[in-house]
Amino acid sequence: MANRGYDVVVDVDEEGDLGHTDLQEDNLEFHSSNFDTAASKSVPTNGHIGSSHKRTASSSSALQSKKYLWSISFYAQFFDVDTNDVLKRCAASVFPRSNFLDVLEGNPDLYGPFWIATTVVVILFLTGTMSKSLAGKDMAHSGYDFKLLSGAAGLVYGYTAVIPSLLWGALKYSGSEAASLLETLSLYGYANLIWIPVALISWSNISILNYVFVGIGFVLSCLFLVRNLWPVINSTPKQRAKILLIVVVVLHFGLAVAIKFLFFANGSLANKKSGGKDGGLPASGGGKGEDTDTDDDKQAMMLMARMAESAVKLL
Repeated sequence: MANRGYDVVVDVDEEGDLGHTDLQEDNLEFHSSNFDTAASKSVPTNGHIGSSHKRTASSSSALQSKKYLWSISFYAQFFDVDTNDVLKRCAASVFPRSNFLDVLEGNPDLYGPFWIATTVVVILFLTGTMSKSLAGKDMAHSGYDFKLLSGAAGLVYGYTAVIPSLLWGALKYSGSEAASLLETLSLYGYANLIWIPVALISWSNISILNYVFVGIGFVLSCLFLVRNLWPVINSTPKQRAKILLIVVVVLHFGLAVAIKFLFFANGSLANKKSGGKDGGLPASGGGKGEDTDTDDDKQAMMLMARMAESAVKLL
């Protein structure tokens, strides 16, 4: 009966003797209990407590998760990685074993891409200056050309920020949600890692050798980009996916050519200006030497073009 909400009222004498236990003879009366009703009005149930607590927690978390563009916390979320995460992603970009977007584990960052791009800029500036000095044959009077620094910064930062943003916009326009803007920026940023060793070894005045180094850097970084971008690009219509893939390869080839001609060897634009102004190149036999360099440049350019064509055919 207790389960039905009733209470039993029993008369007990002063000695505590229950007396007769025959319920029919004692005329026991049963009344509806209002204890549960009063308790429900005064104290909410556990479910109500939990729901109200959840509503409070969700509202507070919503306030905490709301980040404004001008707040530091808004930009801190793009750098929420530690050293182990960055090293793991650098290793995955050089020795890819799985899709790089899976390596990011839903937490893309801009910390690694920023410092990789900055390192590439500084090394291009230093090695480009060395290449200019070797081509000018006047190491004592050669100085730093800070135009190379601004050129390297504009080229590397511009390529790393603008190209993936445009690609993401094209994917968004095509209805693809396979990668976010931050993931695309992170992918391109870590792809620049290969240019650090390339820039370190491409400062010599042997033009054909520098073409080989730059060509290797182009092939490795391009394959890394294509391998990880193809599943994303392939989510768009087939014809558009092919066009986007070709654009990615061509623009990356343009980056490699710009690095070669702006910074390294006798074919460098900076070195040609240096030779014209300072007379660094020898006057006698200069025409023949320039013809030889031009022939080497043409052959190397044809080689890099074939490498780019082969990379596209592999896809």
